[in-house]
Amino acid sequence: MSFPMALFVTVLLLVASGFFVAGEFALVAAKRHRMEKAAEEGRRGAKAALAGMRELSLMLAGAQLGITVCTLGLGSISKPAISHQIDPLLLKLGLPAGLSYGIAFAFAMALVVFLHMVVGEMAPKSWAIAHPERSAMLLGTPFRAVVKAVRPLLWVLNQVSNALVRMCRVQPRDELTAVHNREQLTHLVEESERLGLINKTASEMITRSLTEPQTPLAGLQVPADEIVTVPADADVDTILSTATAAGRARLLVKDGETVLGSVHARDALVARARGRAATARPLARPVPELTGTDSLSHAVEQLRRHRASLAVIRDADGRLTGLVSLDDLLARLMVARTT
Repeated sequence: MSFPMALFVTVLLLVASGFFVAGEFALVAAKRHRMEKAAEEGRRGAKAALAGMRELSLMLAGAQLGITVCTLGLGSISKPAISHQIDPLLLKLGLPAGLSYGIAFAFAMALVVFLHMVVGEMAPKSWAIAHPERSAMLLGTPFRAVVKAVRPLLWVLNQVSNALVRMCRVQPRDELTAVHNREQLTHLVEESERLGLINKTASEMITRSLTEPQTPLAGLQVPADEIVTVPADADVDTILSTATAAGRARLLVKDGETVLGSVHARDALVARARGRAATARPLARPVPELTGTDSLSHAVEQLRRHRASLAVIRDADGRLTGLVSLDDLLARLMVARTT
């Protein structure tokens, strides 16, 4: 191979190495939620990058295979080409053949390694880390195309590497775990306090913010004997007088022992202002049913889903044990985040 052709191949190999390195680090550094948002917005390359993040193990195997091939190519083409150009120059300077060859070989190796590390690895890595989402979308489509072309080979290599990992009693993963669970975050807060990075007050506030959403409803409910109710046939005046006496805007509507829903004093006022002879039954709004073991966050989610302000709590036998309101639950969460 002529020296100009060898230089051309060297440039191609350096570019290819940089491509694989940048693609590898981009998929690892890119934030999943940002890529999902970009895919929803229809941005070019976002879907390919997101698909690569879902097959991260396979994509990294493809990157490593590509980098290895580029490295072998630089070693078998670039180094000999450069050393063969330098060796005759050293011979003309009067150096012995063995010494001139050794110096030429060492210089060629140092130059190729330097170019490979800086141009083919470090610079692309820094660029991908600085702009992870942008680089992932830019490189996602061609990177996926290369991996698809050698997918059977990568699958075999991946299965072998996963088997070795399992021998070390480690379960391999195809996706990068980017989300920490509540227990991990709580432990991180405790360690930060122990190391003096945050004070005790801040530690307690953060810990409460993390644990409060998992608080069971059993300790937050209004007991059944304190629930203010009106019968299903209560008229508007009865609803309003009961609400005024109890100091409550929302009342539970019951037909015997059956809970029909909740009625708001505002609805009763509107009915009276319009001259309607309404009772609590048609004014009642459905309320979701929860259990005492349900968490605070689950209760808020259910209330919002049903667009309800109240929820009744029942035990395992179906007996009414209490009631919770959306306002009280949200206030509890807000206090946990501000105290």
